[in-house]
Amino acid sequence: MKHFHDILRLGLVTAGLCATGQAGAQTLAALPDPSLEARIVGQARPVLAWAKLCERLPAECEVDTTEPATIALTAKTWQAIVSVNRRVNTTVRPLTDNDHWGVPDSWDFPTDGAGDCEDYQLQKRKLLVEAGLPRRAMRMTVVIDEKREGHAVMMVRTNRGDFILDNKTNAVLPWHETGYVYVKREGQDGPVWVSLGGVTSPVVTANP
Repeated sequence: MKHFHDILRLGLVTAGLCATGQAGAQTLAALPDPSLEARIVGQARPVLAWAKLCERLPAECEVDTTEPATIALTAKTWQAIVSVNRRVNTTVRPLTDNDHWGVPDSWDFPTDGAGDCEDYQLQKRKLLVEAGLPRRAMRMTVVIDEKREGHAVMMVRTNRGDFILDNKTNAVLPWHETGYVYVKREGQDGPVWVSLGGVTSPVVTANP
């Protein structure tokens, strides 16, 4: 795994195991309280393993600017988001890229039922796109976690703010309530990455 200063310096590798933490319960019926928008502070270098994913599966990195950049959050779409997060977290087996593929970092779908953090999030986005949500509003995001290691989550951008899907918890949380340091995410205007400035959210949700 890459640690805090290496990740900020290189901006390339997300994490190793990205192991699951404690699963939290969440109500499906009611909409969440409004979140905040995670502000962009400039451009960022793409994750190298993401670039390799784009070479293999270019559709995963294309951005359709005719799609909405945010999801109009309704009870139905919120239920889909929370359900998919929980479903993937409980059906995919955590496995490091080194153990899985013999490489430090590889982004792909967990087609054999195993994967690490970014594989969980790619699968969640795939299922939510199939459910009718706009891919453009669901952005792969690199953070520094509670162990000061690189970790990948998915930021879902909505008209009620930005929320995080994470394999460490079944609760879909406002980005600023995760306890993570936000490094960068996929852009929404093209196949580029944008910096989130290393902003730290104050609340930790997953056990070390």
